[in-house]
Amino acid sequence: MAEKNKRGFHTVEEPDMEEYERKLREHRVKVVRRTVILIVTVLAVSAGLWVFMALRHYENFDVGSSVDRADTEATKFADFGGNILKYSNDGAFYTDTANELIWNQTYEMTDPQIDICEDYLTIYDKKGTMIYIMTKEGILGGIETTMPIQQVRVASQGTVAVLMKKDASGYLAMYDKTGAKLTEGEIHGAKKGYPVAIALSSDAVRLAVAMLDINDGSIKSTIAFYNFGTAGESEIDHVVGAQTFPDTVIPEIVYLADDRLAAFSDTGVILFEGSQKPKQSGTIPFEKEVKSIFYNDNYIGCVISNEDEAVTHHISVYDLDGKSVLEKDFTMEYTGVEFLANNEICITNENACDIYTIHGIYKFHHEFEQTLYKIISESGALNYTLILEDTTEKIRLK
Repeated sequence: MAEKNKRGFHTVEEPDMEEYERKLREHRVKVVRRTVILIVTVLAVSAGLWVFMALRHYENFDVGSSVDRADTEATKFADFGGNILKYSNDGAFYTDTANELIWNQTYEMTDPQIDICEDYLTIYDKKGTMIYIMTKEGILGGIETTMPIQQVRVASQGTVAVLMKKDASGYLAMYDKTGAKLTEGEIHGAKKGYPVAIALSSDAVRLAVAMLDINDGSIKSTIAFYNFGTAGESEIDHVVGAQTFPDTVIPEIVYLADDRLAAFSDTGVILFEGSQKPKQSGTIPFEKEVKSIFYNDNYIGCVISNEDEAVTHHISVYDLDGKSVLEKDFTMEYTGVEFLANNEICITNENACDIYTIHGIYKFHHEFEQTLYKIISESGALNYTLILEDTTEKIRLK
């Protein structure tokens, strides 16, 4: 007789939920711990690499590309819109970094000068009568004045302010980007002070004029502020304020931002702030004779001579509030100093350059076989374009 299949029921014990949740928590903690350790390790390695790269000093580079050029000795160079502007007495050439021509403009000028604001460029003949208004695409307009040009400033939408010499006084005119005249008139101080410099904000709403007065036997400078927006509508000649500085010569003024103006005097830098009626906000005094002044939209720098023969020069850099952000000694004899587009400080002479970060790190030094004209910073911390006597080179520091 076949044995009958027997089906039985097995008793399944209820799981210990507290034990299960405890083990689940422990597993989750282990996963989180491993993840945190991994993240911290990656961050530590990244931070260490960043610190290493930030503190590293370079003295050599790889050349990514090199193109030959042929320029006259009088050619000057400028960085405009990420490309290269070359200009001299008989014309201007705008090329990319591979020396491919974008546009050119011929002219005859005795002393060509430029002013750049974002996408607009003016080329003018100081003490002459010709002005060209350019963009990265080419010429927009030309202006021929009836009086010798003293200074030209351009705004970010192409508005141009022109200070001209008229007999014993100054004459100011404003033009749109095509060269059409917007306004004009004689300009002078209350006691016939002579205008020596102008500054135009990037939005063309604010204009400042520095005037020098020596009529009463003493020297003093006055800065007059004009506003062509709502703040100046009810004011005579749009003048919203003025400030006089006795025993002071102010040969240069500049809007570093739309509401920040710097006036460079023989005794220091005078800072102004205010979008409607600017007021003095600070000073940067010069305790020693200044050899060079340089600035951009974020910082103001100056170079003075040290008495120490072993360390001949000293750089001081300030923010727009006049606060010190860098003090640095250097020894290289130089012919030029400027901020690059990445806020690094580039010091050059005919055959060498030093580059410092805004934090004072001595980043790069090199001595070249050719004459060095200009260095342009590119995207990436190690990429630059060198404009040398016969070549343009795109390089990467190594």
